[in-house]
Amino acid sequence: MTHAASKSELFFHQAADHLGLSARFRVLLLAPERDVKVQVAIRLDNGEIETFIGYRVQHDNARGPMKGGLRFHPQVDEDEVRTLAQLMTWKTAVVDLPYGGAKGGIAVDPRSLSKGELERLTRKFVDQIHEMVGPDSDIPAPDMGTNSQVMAWFMNQYQTHHGFQPACVTGKPLELHGCEGREEATGRGVVIVTDRLMHHLGQKLAGKTVALQGFGNVGSFCGKVLHERGARVVAITDHRGGVKNANGLDIPTLLTYAQKNDGVAGFPGGDPMTNAELFASPVDILIPAALGGQLTAETAPSVRAKYIVEAANDPTTPEADEIFLKKGITVVPDILANAGGVTVSYFEWVQNRSVVHWPLEEIRGRLETRMSTAFDAVWQIAQDRKVPLRTAAYILGIGRVARATELAGVS
Repeated sequence: MTHAASKSELFFHQAADHLGLSARFRVLLLAPERDVKVQVAIRLDNGEIETFIGYRVQHDNARGPMKGGLRFHPQVDEDEVRTLAQLMTWKTAVVDLPYGGAKGGIAVDPRSLSKGELERLTRKFVDQIHEMVGPDSDIPAPDMGTNSQVMAWFMNQYQTHHGFQPACVTGKPLELHGCEGREEATGRGVVIVTDRLMHHLGQKLAGKTVALQGFGNVGSFCGKVLHERGARVVAITDHRGGVKNANGLDIPTLLTYAQKNDGVAGFPGGDPMTNAELFASPVDILIPAALGGQLTAETAPSVRAKYIVEAANDPTTPEADEIFLKKGITVVPDILANAGGVTVSYFEWVQNRSVVHWPLEEIRGRLETRMSTAFDAVWQIAQDRKVPLRTAAYILGIGRVARATELAGVS
């Protein structure tokens, strides 16, 4: 078992203990329903043939079709995809979507391929897995290294086998049956739950200081919405460097700067800073919105924020979790905090199935309601059982999946 897998299963078993699940039922819930590995061979632009390995893990469909991203990244492997598929099952259940969990990917650096090569790779992958995915079985979406263009190719290739089926993937371009607000959804959802946390604590988000690790899709929208709601983002780091300003960074200007300069490094509206300095910033809220495994036994002791909201997938190790618990730092877990993306994916799927189109304000309103309702439910469990929010979220998600599994029956 990999470190990531053992981590997520540790959190699973903590919640399963509270739910009183038997050892055999735990095995049933943890094991994926199907685990597929395919060879994807394409001809490169130079005429040579290159072979890639692709994966699709379908974890659980007790509550509905399986849902999960498709990532193109050099480090994609079977263990990572299995762990993320499992997390998707709990995440969709926490926000009460009629879905199960899946995940897929190809071990490739998409930046090393031309656009044509990337298109051929996507289409060939669809040819390999099209019989096991679809609007009623398993609906992929963009993830690390993929985007709306990749989803457009995916949908188009899927339709060569199955006819017009826009609901076969989500995260598509607006011109091809995509959804308003899909790009901003994860970052906006993170801010909605942060706002809700403040509400339950009898505080206001406006005026709070925030440190943000990561300024890609999730981090940039997170920063934008935090700024709109009156929070003061005082520190940001990304893959190229960092910037800080105790009076608050000018987020609208920084967004434009980061787009032009491939990152926040060198932004004239603040001073340079490192990741280590970001973690140790004396802020109200720390939001890790970059890669997983950032808050560890090494980095956690320096954290001075009162609250951590996990915008990234799997950013905190169990050792760091223990440290935060002892320090009295409240952590809003990833399976709740970053569920805005899959929630708006669900809205896209519903619109595709109904052949309707909702305006942006309606999408934002629906997202606000669903994320707030999910946070309130997790908060209530945490209060009633006197457990951290992470355990409460797992109790909610796993409890819903376990109940659906039980009710459907195993013949």
